Amino acid sequence: MRKISLFIAASLDGYIAKPNDDLSFLKIVEKEGEDYGYAKFTDTIDTVIIGRKTYDYVLKEIGPYHYDNGSRDVYVITRNERVSVGRTTFYTGDLTKLVERLKSEQGKNIYCDGGAEVINELLKHDLIDEFIISIIPILLGNGTRLFKDGRPEQTLEFITAKTFETGLTQLHYKRKK
Repeated sequence: MRKISLFIAASLDGYIAKPNDDLSFLKIVEKEGEDYGYAKFTDTIDTVIIGRKTYDYVLKEIGPYHYDNGSRDVYVITRNERVSVGRTTFYTGDLTKLVERLKSEQGKNIYCDGGAEVINELLKHDLIDEFIISIIPILLGNGTRLFKDGRPEQTLEFITAKTFETGLTQLHYKRKK
């Protein structure tokens, strides 16, 4: 069975965005030639699940090929129906049913890139199998929290912790069953 992996960055105090969905704090750890294991990670996946706001931001900042590179399926979770573009589907149905279907199909693993609403909906149903969280050395004080209240407790098993010269620390856990 395929697994869902969360690969995301957060501030030390647990925010994935500043107010107004501002991700500029991520730039403090940008270093030419360093991708913090992202390319190696994306080699293990063939499906992406992402919230519409995060998708729109990445589309604007990086471009449409960041997610839909022709070799993976992309599901943008949204409340508003839109026509599919390439291998990108704008999904308005039940997220739990989508994930259960995707997990049961053949293929590589599934990547959840946020946003917070999608992550927390998946956590409510205990559907995230692996957590790779890059901690950015900054305290934001407010913004969009990575983990919201109201989800069930979940025990995790430690895999690795890596540190980088930029100050970023990457934590890797898997869900303990």
